[in-house]
Amino acid sequence: MVLGETLQLDSMNIRERFMVIDCHYHLEERIFNKALLIEEMDRAGIDKVALMGSMIAPFHEPPRFLLEILQFLLEHRSLRGIAKLLVANFTEQGDVKILGKPHHIFPDPDNKSIFDAVKENPNRFLGWVFVNPKGKNDPIAELQKYLAAPGFIGVKAHPFWHHFTPIELVPVAEMLSRLGKPLLIHCGFGEEGDFDALLMRVPNLKLILAHAGFPEYSDTWKSILKKKNVYLDLSQTSYVSEKATREAVSFLGPERLMFGTDGPYGFHNESGRYDYGFIKRRIEGIFPQDKWRKMLLGENFAALIGML
Repeated sequence: MVLGETLQLDSMNIRERFMVIDCHYHLEERIFNKALLIEEMDRAGIDKVALMGSMIAPFHEPPRFLLEILQFLLEHRSLRGIAKLLVANFTEQGDVKILGKPHHIFPDPDNKSIFDAVKENPNRFLGWVFVNPKGKNDPIAELQKYLAAPGFIGVKAHPFWHHFTPIELVPVAEMLSRLGKPLLIHCGFGEEGDFDALLMRVPNLKLILAHAGFPEYSDTWKSILKKKNVYLDLSQTSYVSEKATREAVSFLGPERLMFGTDGPYGFHNESGRYDYGFIKRRIEGIFPQDKWRKMLLGENFAALIGML
C-alpha cells in the first residue's frame, strides 16, 4: 500500500468516528492553494474547513521562544500591559507591526473568492462572510450578498486589527440572531474587546470569541461562564498555548470550545512548511476522552452552524 492510500484510509477511519471541522481558516493561496489545502486536510484528518478572507499577506513566523514569552505575558493579568505593547503595535496608517516590521492590513477581506471556493468544493469547504464597519463595504450589504450562498455559515469580524468596537456590529448581529447563525470575532484590548456591550443589545446572539478569548483569557472565561450562547475557538499557535487550551476546556467544559487553526498562519514544521495538523494533534494529545475529542474537533461547531 502506498503512502497516499494509507493517508486516505486514515482519514476515512477518522470520518467514520466523527467529523473533524476547522472552524477558522484564512484562504491565502500564496501559502496553500485550494488543491494543496485539501491535501493538507487529508493528511491531517480534517473533513471540512470554514474559510474566511485573508487580512494580511504572508509573513515570517516569530521564533517560538518569543511566542512562549508573549503567551506567558498575556495569560497573566499583571503582565498583560507589556503584552499589549508587543501585539497592539500599529503604524499611523493602522497597519500592524510584527517584530517591528509593518504589514498592511486589508480593510475589506475578499469574500467572493471564499464563496467561489465553497461552490467548487462544497463537500470540504464552508464560508464565513468577513465584515468591517470601518471598511468601504457596507457590512449588511456584504452579509445579504452571500446569505443564500451554498456553505454560508455566519460572519467573521476583527475589532482588534480593524480598530472598531464590537457594538458597531449590532446591525449584523441582529440579523444573525434572527437567522440563528454565529458571529466570530477577534477581540482587542479595552473598548475593542467589549463584547458585553454587543450582547446587551443582542442577547441571543451566537457569539464565538477567537483564540481562547484573547486577549484576556481567564478573565474572559469567568465573564462568559453563565452565558451559554458564547463560545471560544482554540485557534492560533501564536496566541493560544497548550496551557490555555487545557485550562479553557477545564473551566468552561468541552461543549463550549471548538477546534480552529487560524491557518495558514502559525507554527511551521521542520521543513519550513505551515503545520496544518498541529492544533488538532495538540487537542488529541491533551484530551484522551473520545467524547471530548468528538465535541471539540467538530461536533460543537457542527451543531452551532446547524449541520446537526
